[in-house]
Amino acid sequence: MSKQVSIIGGGVIGLCCAYYLQKKGCSVTVIDRGDLTSGTSFGNAGYISPSHFIPLSSPGIVSKGLRWMLSASSPFYIKPRLDPDLFRWALAFWRNANEQTMRRNIPPLAGILKLSRELMTAIRDDLGNRFRMSESGCLMLYQSAGTEKHERELAVQAAALGMETVALNGQQVQDMEPEIEVRVRGGVWYPIDCHLHPGDFMNALKDRLEQDGVEFRLQTEITDFEIREGRIKGVLSGEEKFPCDELILAAGSWLPLLTRKLGFHLLMQAGKGYSMTYTDQKKNLQHPAILVDHRVAMTPMGRDLRMGGTMELSGINDRILLKRVRAIFEASRQYYPQLDLEFPAPAGIWSGLRPVTPDGLPYIGRVRRYSNLVVAGGHAMLGLSLAAATGKLVEELVTSDKASLDMHAFAVERYH
Repeated sequence: MSKQVSIIGGGVIGLCCAYYLQKKGCSVTVIDRGDLTSGTSFGNAGYISPSHFIPLSSPGIVSKGLRWMLSASSPFYIKPRLDPDLFRWALAFWRNANEQTMRRNIPPLAGILKLSRELMTAIRDDLGNRFRMSESGCLMLYQSAGTEKHERELAVQAAALGMETVALNGQQVQDMEPEIEVRVRGGVWYPIDCHLHPGDFMNALKDRLEQDGVEFRLQTEITDFEIREGRIKGVLSGEEKFPCDELILAAGSWLPLLTRKLGFHLLMQAGKGYSMTYTDQKKNLQHPAILVDHRVAMTPMGRDLRMGGTMELSGINDRILLKRVRAIFEASRQYYPQLDLEFPAPAGIWSGLRPVTPDGLPYIGRVRRYSNLVVAGGHAMLGLSLAAATGKLVEELVTSDKASLDMHAFAVERYH
């Protein structure tokens, strides 16, 4: 008899969990508070990037963040507020932002990124490339000598992890972008990276899951859980109950609200990001790029172009700070002065919330209190990059298969 699995959260993590669980014969229901037409899984930069192996909490990030907080247009911002959860998270983040912890966390993060990159190729081959997946690598571009030194050092670390890296001067970067002028000192190219249109990927994945019998219960708020003898027997939405042999929590930035209902606390903050998408560009980029000095991502999606960035810890809300969005736009003009773009009206600006853990590693695993609960969240800016591997690891937890990776570093209760 197949297991009945309920997944709370219909973002890219939840759908990848459903993809692998359904393939193993599980009966899967995906429950989401929205309608799966927006959210962080739709408006992000679309990267699948093994090159992003440095955890967010790294040496120097705290002092740099404090300086950035003085600027309304900086790439990182924490809104000061009397919030005990924010204080506990910030204290844990500060404790993790050191060389020793970073070096300990790089191998597991690099390992899960590599696995996810491999799995995404298989998913593309299975679904058909309806989501514009392109294996053209990613450029890390810089304009300052200090950033060049830092990026060259990271390239050495990447090479030690087995990644191909190519250091480029300004002219070599320009040669890779024949349609658009690029003003940079140089860059590092990571051929292993790829990118896709995240909205198209979500739609293709959902279509396949529906064809294969996965049930979707959308616009459904979770009100409580039915618990007996250390097991979660059902998910409650008002008078409706969704029974489950296994429950997967993959609700992104809303994850702590659910775990609170289940009696345990999860250190996590919602990090807001912004993006703008320009359609049908006559001249476009050939390669996605991170504008490192300004922490801005540029992604060509066919003839469309998306730019995005910022990490704004201001709580769960959908407010848009235009100064921060304009900083993204102005950075793109500094690097690509020939792009024929105008700053969009507010309706053309997307924002989404990334779930951020204190150490930059996701939470993937079981919780001791409940024998049938799996948590999958806290992927921050790597949600799409890590989605396939997370889905596979969750499936292995549920079906008792041997795990593809050592999951100790991702333990859900590592701060308890």
